[in-house]
Amino acid sequence: MRHVPADVRIRHRRDARGTDEFTADEEASVGGLTGASKVVFSSSLEDPLAWANSRLVRDDPVEAVRAMKEEGSGLLSTIGSLSLCRSLVRGGLVDRFRVVMFPVITGATGSERIYDGYPDVALDMIDSRTFDGRIQLVEYRPRVLDHPPLATA
Repeated sequence: MRHVPADVRIRHRRDARGTDEFTADEEASVGGLTGASKVVFSSSLEDPLAWANSRLVRDDPVEAVRAMKEEGSGLLSTIGSLSLCRSLVRGGLVDRFRVVMFPVITGATGSERIYDGYPDVALDMIDSRTFDGRIQLVEYRPRVLDHPPLATA
């Protein structure tokens, strides 16, 4: 994994309006993200996008991200789209998984198991941190497996 400046963010949005409206508290917490360059993958949104520094891409996200990586677009990260992340993992384009664990289980209220639809992936831990004694960030290098994890090849 090469380390390059972080200034490109990938965002996938399905809101038909194409707008982001934030409360004052939310705006304060997303100020840095608002200033960052963002790529929005959508087949339904129209230019111009309301969020500053956003570029709309209608092409296949896997091919678009592959091209961005080949061009040296900088550090790319995803926010909020499970289907985009699944596609990028299947395409072999994910270099790192950063998993933040909050000490809450939403068994009754959780709406989607986030790894449904993913291929089998082995995760090699490369970093971990604990914040405030409760919240943890664990960073992994993924390897998409050709067979179930416990099968012999």
